[in-house]
Amino acid sequence: MSKIFTPTNQIRLTNVAIVRLKKGGKRFEIACYKNKVLSWRNKLEKDIDEVLQTHTVFTNVSKGQVAKKEDLVKVFGKDDQTEICKLILEKGELQVSDKERHSQIDSLFKDIATTVADKCVNPETKRPYSVSIIEKAMKDIHFSVNINKSAKQQSLEVIPLIKKEIPLERAQMRVRISLSGKDARKIREKALKMAMSVEEDNWESGTANIICLIDPGSLRVLDELIKTETKGTGQFELLSLKEMIEGEQAL
Repeated sequence: MSKIFTPTNQIRLTNVAIVRLKKGGKRFEIACYKNKVLSWRNKLEKDIDEVLQTHTVFTNVSKGQVAKKEDLVKVFGKDDQTEICKLILEKGELQVSDKERHSQIDSLFKDIATTVADKCVNPETKRPYSVSIIEKAMKDIHFSVNINKSAKQQSLEVIPLIKKEIPLERAQMRVRISLSGKDARKIREKALKMAMSVEEDNWESGTANIICLIDPGSLRVLDELIKTETKGTGQFELLSLKEMIEGEQAL
């Protein structure tokens, strides 16, 4: 029996997730493991070997056609396959079938609604909404899910839009701040400006003690302020992740 000749510039892969990037008038593709592309983009997966099926740049994954070295150099300015794969992984478009896309959209839609329900409350009652109420509000504003963005990213984008449909605000965090030293009063003033409301604010033995509620978006900024301006002597403690009354809010 004669040998079957397979061209060396062809690699056959099956059951892959393809990421495609059009650049310099040419198409480049990489073959990835399913469900790993978004994990890499969201920085949940850090091992590139867990994402790429092969460290190879293709012009067409399904046909096994490998990109020419001279094309890579011309378009990307280098021929390092792994580095180019990372670039395509970051900026390329994930290719999925219609059935997979619908499934991903449905799943991501629910994940976004769940994230919003977990992060937000009704400002009038301080109670969280159920996921189904958030989903209904998202449908009412005709929110379009982007499968290339994480649920967390899109939850932050959709919150201000949902506010037009239902009363909604980010659940606040309760924090404790202790400050001492000659700059304590100045730092205290800066910290209080970031507080949504102050529960305790007193001086004891030359130390400022504050318990206040802050927006989650101010957490890192406030933490960095206390660390930097007190040179590590100040104390910043998160007392509770969410300030809310337990139980779901029904319409």
